[in-house]
Amino acid sequence: LRSTQPTKLKMKIRNLSNALLDSHLRGNDNNCLRKKANLKNDSDYLNKKTNLKTQGYNFSTLTQAIKSYAEQLGFQQLGISDTNLELAEKRLQNWLSKQFHGSMDYMQKHGTKRTRPAELIPGTIRLISVRMDYLPAEANIKQTLKNKLKAYISRYALGRDYHKVLKKRLEKLAQFIRQQVPELNYRVFTDSAPVMEKAIAEKAGIGWIGKSTNLINSKAGSWFFLGTIYTNIPLPLNTPAENHCGSCQACIDICPTQAIVGPYQLDARKCISYLTIENKGPIPTELRPLMGNRIYGCDDCQIICPWNKFAKSSGEADFKPRHGLKNSELIDLFLWNEATFEEKTRGSAIRRIGYQAWIRNIAVALGNAPYDEEIIRVLKQKRPAISPMVQEHIDWALIRQGKSRLS
Repeated sequence: LRSTQPTKLKMKIRNLSNALLDSHLRGNDNNCLRKKANLKNDSDYLNKKTNLKTQGYNFSTLTQAIKSYAEQLGFQQLGISDTNLELAEKRLQNWLSKQFHGSMDYMQKHGTKRTRPAELIPGTIRLISVRMDYLPAEANIKQTLKNKLKAYISRYALGRDYHKVLKKRLEKLAQFIRQQVPELNYRVFTDSAPVMEKAIAEKAGIGWIGKSTNLINSKAGSWFFLGTIYTNIPLPLNTPAENHCGSCQACIDICPTQAIVGPYQLDARKCISYLTIENKGPIPTELRPLMGNRIYGCDDCQIICPWNKFAKSSGEADFKPRHGLKNSELIDLFLWNEATFEEKTRGSAIRRIGYQAWIRNIAVALGNAPYDEEIIRVLKQKRPAISPMVQEHIDWALIRQGKSRLS
């Protein structure tokens, strides 16, 4: 690694990385030599096309240092992909053509910039993908889902907003790389721009896109976030992950609304995550009874996935549940006024859906709950102070409660 003013940390990383590289060379590692040859070609290309002078850098050694620092930042895995996302582009276009994206117009808004990284960030030739596990300890998943008076919130949203957590650490990682390679140009992403994060992660060896369309890792399951860094330096590539779903279709069978319409095909318009988060209008009446007590997102396809037996709880303090959301009563959350909602969801991904959608979702869950006079009371109490769209959901819930009383 080249640096004009090496710190002690840089010297340690450099010595360790050089030792690793030397051990490869002493062992006549053909793969290592092949990577060096490829890197030389990439360097020639970069010097010609972008005037980036990459001579003097050992990018294989740099990659080891990057992975080591990423681990220090709390990432469980890092992989590197090229920018060829042709297969992902075909799959995306097919998905969009079927209108499976619903009201998520941003999925097609940017055209090919989503699947052609260099169009989004000119000069990009490598995509760094990272994984950060988020499953909280004692997640109480099955217990909460079974208790229809409790509110089930997708486990990724119980703690601090992952966008904020990952973006800060991705920025630190990118700055570390720039310290080693001052010519670095980059941009960091975490579910916040037209980026094919799962397709990139699959090519980078982080995991494979399963039949549920979740990314799955054979050693860590699927309870994790992804982050991406677009770069202009020729880092060595990882081997793409192999698919290990086999004949299993547990996720397809378990989906409450049958939103997984076929292997690797998700109709977002039926997905509870879409209905409770992305959807800003009324929830289709035929899907409401199927939502149960899920008021923000849905984890059923992850809960049933056999690979999640290998998932490990996260030690990240930022992902620990806040405000008792892991085990809250539906009625308690429904009684929040807008000021309370703003206060309790500060720094949380939940805040992005807004108060009206929050009450809409809980109203549906209360309609699905067993008959309770207290539920009738709070529904009627909230109705005058809410928007007409949400009032319709409250009316639906009141009718459902009435039917439950008669049955």
